[in-house]
Amino acid sequence: MAVGMTFITKSFQFLCITLVLSLGWHVVALPPGFELTTLTDAVPNARQMVESPSGVIYVGSRQVGSVYAVVPNADKTDAAVTVVAKDLPMPSGLTLLGDDLVIAALNRILRIRNIDEVYREQPDLETITDDLPTDQHHGWKYLEHDPEGYLYLNVGAPCNVCLRDDPRYASIVRLNPADGATTIYAHGVRNSVGFAWHPETAQLWFSDNGRDWMGPEVPLEEINVVSNPSEHFGFPYVHAGVVMDPEFGQGKSPEDYVKPKFYIRAHAAALGIAFYTGSQFPDEYRNALFVAEHGSWNHAPREPRGYRVSVILETANGLHYEPFADQWLVDGRVSGRPNDVIVLKDGSLLISDDQQGSLYRVTYTGDPS
Repeated sequence: MAVGMTFITKSFQFLCITLVLSLGWHVVALPPGFELTTLTDAVPNARQMVESPSGVIYVGSRQVGSVYAVVPNADKTDAAVTVVAKDLPMPSGLTLLGDDLVIAALNRILRIRNIDEVYREQPDLETITDDLPTDQHHGWKYLEHDPEGYLYLNVGAPCNVCLRDDPRYASIVRLNPADGATTIYAHGVRNSVGFAWHPETAQLWFSDNGRDWMGPEVPLEEINVVSNPSEHFGFPYVHAGVVMDPEFGQGKSPEDYVKPKFYIRAHAAALGIAFYTGSQFPDEYRNALFVAEHGSWNHAPREPRGYRVSVILETANGLHYEPFADQWLVDGRVSGRPNDVIVLKDGSLLISDDQQGSLYRVTYTGDPS
């Protein structure tokens, strides 16, 4: 621990302390006027979500190995849950490409054609590629696509901190669904389990989990922006833009790597992210970035943090962070772990909880009580 701390600049230590004190890491259930309800608690290990044009919500998982279809009732107070596929290796990531559901399952990218028509029938799975790394450590995937139909997915570092010969490790990969060919879109990304395109700039934003065992507040979690393909975000040489790694940072300079756009408290485990593009929430939330903070693991006995959904608002003075849904950590006791967030067509926000197997829906009623 002491060795790692010698590589942390005084200015960064001050930044960490300032963020902890100023960003308001305190329990706030929901802002006034918002309401959280449980859509379903029957989706074991719920991870990434996507909503189809017909309103079916597809959900991946990690340990369970299943993909689910969740069909809400008319007023979204309950939902029917169907297992679409099972016995897959960590099928945590998924996206809709036209009418097709694409699933990221460890080293395989799979497709189900015309998913809304066949999800009840144990549909066939087509393999787009099975040529991704098979490491389970940070092997779970997040999956999105761009307007041109290319897929984007993370390949996490197969370790806490290490360097591997295969350049796909610790990266975000761009994949052509026509032939499975991949190129690296962002280098030096330790473990991103959430990315989204900004609705106005069309730039890719992504969360990244920092390395462990450098201290309770170091390194901070990162929210990054890709300005140009093939940029390098530092791992394993530099963490959070300025913290040099004690093993791999020798001879490197922070100036050679892209610095984060925004910081979140260390070990909060920022995972799924989504820009608010709906019209239900107040105007201040337009283009706001919602972040699912999965929660700490190695600091849990001493000082748990995360276990919430936070929001980064665009203001006249820059980006502003605040808790949004802070329901799952009270008096040190954890009751859930938010994993992903999506904006539904009706403008509500949907949150997956992989600990409870639940999907929570946040609506704005305008009633401050």
